[in-house]
Amino acid sequence: MEYLEGVKKAKTLEIGELLLQAEGTEVKVNGAVHTIRDMGNVAFVILRKRDGLVQCVFEEGVTAFDLKELKEASAVEVLGTIRKEERAAHGIEIRLKEIKVLSEPDEPLPLPISKWKLNTSLEAKLNMRPISLRNVRERAKFKIQEGLVRGFRDFLYEQGFTEIHTPKLGAKSAEGGANLFKLEYFHRPAILQQSPQLYKQMMVGVFDRVFETGPVFRAEKHNTKRHLNEYTSLDFEMGYIDGFEDIMAMETGFLQYTMKLLAKDYQKELDMLGITLPDVSKIPAVRFDKAKEMVAEKYNRTIRNPYDLEPEEEHLIGELFKEDYGADFVFITHYPSKKRPFYAMDDPQDARFTLSFDLLFRGLEITTGGQRIHSYQQLLDKIEAKKMTTEGLEQYLDTFRHGMPPHGGLGIGLERLTMQLIGEDNVRETTLFPRDLSRLEP
Repeated sequence: MEYLEGVKKAKTLEIGELLLQAEGTEVKVNGAVHTIRDMGNVAFVILRKRDGLVQCVFEEGVTAFDLKELKEASAVEVLGTIRKEERAAHGIEIRLKEIKVLSEPDEPLPLPISKWKLNTSLEAKLNMRPISLRNVRERAKFKIQEGLVRGFRDFLYEQGFTEIHTPKLGAKSAEGGANLFKLEYFHRPAILQQSPQLYKQMMVGVFDRVFETGPVFRAEKHNTKRHLNEYTSLDFEMGYIDGFEDIMAMETGFLQYTMKLLAKDYQKELDMLGITLPDVSKIPAVRFDKAKEMVAEKYNRTIRNPYDLEPEEEHLIGELFKEDYGADFVFITHYPSKKRPFYAMDDPQDARFTLSFDLLFRGLEITTGGQRIHSYQQLLDKIEAKKMTTEGLEQYLDTFRHGMPPHGGLGIGLERLTMQLIGEDNVRETTLFPRDLSRLEP
């Protein structure tokens, strides 16, 4: 009988470990052959590792291998000695003694992934996503995205939040409306959840502060650069708030924490993509109606829709606050009640508006949040005012019958946040496997 006693120490080294080795040290490394540059008697074999690229030097008569047998995209294990080389990535290279092929491709790569920029269409990149992401710059986008999720989790853990995992199948939607993916659940009608909203609120009565990262589904027939039918939402909900401003302050804290994390642990990816992190030391907040007036005045624009922000208005608000206040982010507060769901708390000073907000980042909405109604009777009144029924909401409402603290929360679109941060103009560029009107594969 054998016993497993934990993680086995690898015989091969990663890039961070290679950098600690003295020149002349014999090392063993594995990775994928990213590209081969044959110079005759010498060839450069570039290995792709999880942390980047490693330059290996093949020398005729020194390396015990026939270079003609080596293919790009092969998985290999190499043995060689460390040498300093300022022109190579990380300032080191490996002089090869042996190459062992672990696996090799059946056919050549369909995309030039070794190029610095993958100059191919978005459609081609998405059709061959697992291949296109082998390009180091394409891959870097999702390392940045990892940093955003990591920052969200780590910051909220520090703030006393509990991570929860709510179902994505349900009988009733949190948001209402007709934009639902409907399905059959053991001969009963069901839907894919548009949001974890109702579950988040119920769990505030248990844990006070909760958060979740997970997929949400919107059956909207949009075919734009900013919309997806499935995206990842970063959600939190917190109780015992003094007002919706507490929610905005918590999001500001998350952004500050995360930008520091990216600068500390993801500088390589930031440099690779040419990203300058935004200043989040303070974020301005302006009322919805005031923001529309500011844009109308500055850009000589007629206000056409008094109840919502048009995409062009969002863009112009972003431009205005960047030009006049040097701000990449701006909170737009007090959205009209007509455009907010039943659980949004109305402003006691003016019931036409809600104690809610959106956060715009460089002219694009990435967050929606606000204070929720915590009174059972007020929820019933709002449901009636919106001409809704309580069918399917019984258990949610029962939670409020048994007491709930003042609370609020938000949802952040991860792919949109990533898109704006790295300067892409299509959210599909920052979605691992996009789902839209025409795409269900890969």
